[in-house]
This record gives sequence, structure tokens and C-alpha cells, in this order.
Amino acid sequence: MSDRGTKTSWALLGAPLMSLILVVSLAVTLVAPRDEGLGDAQRIVYVHVSVAWVSLLSFVVMAGTGMAYLRNRQLSWDAWSHAATEIGWLCCSLTLISGSLWARAAWGTYWTWDPRLTTFFILWMVYSGCLLARESFADRHRRARVCAVLATLGLLDVPLVTMATRWFRGIHPISPEMEPSMRAVLVVTALSFTAFFSLLLTRRQMQLRRKHELAGWTQATQTGPWSAPTRGM
Repeated sequence: MSDRGTKTSWALLGAPLMSLILVVSLAVTLVAPRDEGLGDAQRIVYVHVSVAWVSLLSFVVMAGTGMAYLRNRQLSWDAWSHAATEIGWLCCSLTLISGSLWARAAWGTYWTWDPRLTTFFILWMVYSGCLLARESFADRHRRARVCAVLATLGLLDVPLVTMATRWFRGIHPISPEMEPSMRAVLVVTALSFTAFFSLLLTRRQMQLRRKHELAGWTQATQTGPWSAPTRGM
């Protein structure tokens, strides 16, 4: 498929998703009822829960593709892991920010070392460590190995995040009571964010693969006319 055809295909995929995000945004502000206790601040929950879900999903993808690289030593798996790391770090950061804003309205403080918040902060630190590791090693295989090991070890934190409110005593709600219309808007919002994440993940890993292929060809050209690039893809 030509580059022009590829761009057209991505545009056809992206346009409906962006429309869905717009519809969901209108649903959050206009359809979902106003909470009697928190008022409009409760609407933060729709975005907060959705980006938190994508953060966990991204981490599972990052660790799963990292383990696939450790098994097969194919850098194409590392491209998926790298893409999931970038998107996951962004969503994890948005989760902490939106959660702090909601906590200020609900609990009167931006932060408390609640078990759910603490374990999620650990998740953010692992994400950050993977991004730092990718900037610290020039060799692609060494970089992929280090990030894969970090992601695999960090995967142990995902069940702690998920079950923290049930296993440990804290102030974070286990499953807040919501009206049926609120819950419906929350489900639609989470599904739309998941679809958008899938599009971004696929697009970003393609960019990373092409970037590394181009770097390989450039290095081969500089080395000599008879050298072939090591694609590793």
C-alpha cells in the first residue's frame, strides 16, 4: 500500500474515533446528571477512570510485548512495547492529575498515601524508568532488554493497583455508587478511550519501526556501499 493510501486509511479510522470522543465529551457534560454531593467536580471521574484503565492496559501490553522480545529477540516487539510505554506514561500522568483534582473536591486534599494512589504512583515511576532507560542506552537490543525486564517486574504492581481498595484499608472508594445513566456514560467513555488507544498504539509502533529502519539504512550507507543494514524487525 502506498503512503498516500496508508494516510487515507488512517484518516478513515481516525475520523470516526474523533467523532466518538466528541460525542462522549458532550455526554459527560450534558447527558450525565450532576452529582448532588460533589457537583460538577464529579464529572472528572469519567475521564479519570478511563485514562486509569488505559494506563493499566498499556502496561500489560508493554510487559507482554517486552516478554515476547526477551523470548524471540525481535525488535519489532520492542516497537510495540515502546509505543505502549509512551501512551501509558501519558495516561498514567493524566490519571494522577485528574485524581488529585477529584480528591481535592471529595477529600479536601490533593494527595494522600492511600494504597490505591501509592500503588498507582509506583506504576508511574516504572513507566518513567522505562522511558529514561530508552534514553540511556544507544544499543537497541540492550535498551530493549532493560526495558523488557523493568516492565516484567513492574507487572507485579498491576494486580496491586486493581485490588488495592479490596485488599488494603484506605479512603479510595471500591466501587462508587452511580446512577444508571452515569454508569452508562462511564462505560461508553472507557470504551472510546480504549479504541483511541488502540489506534494510537498501532500508529506509533509503525512510526517507530520506520524510524529504526531508516536509521539502519543510513548507518549502512555511511559504513559502506556493500554493507546491509541490520533490520532486526
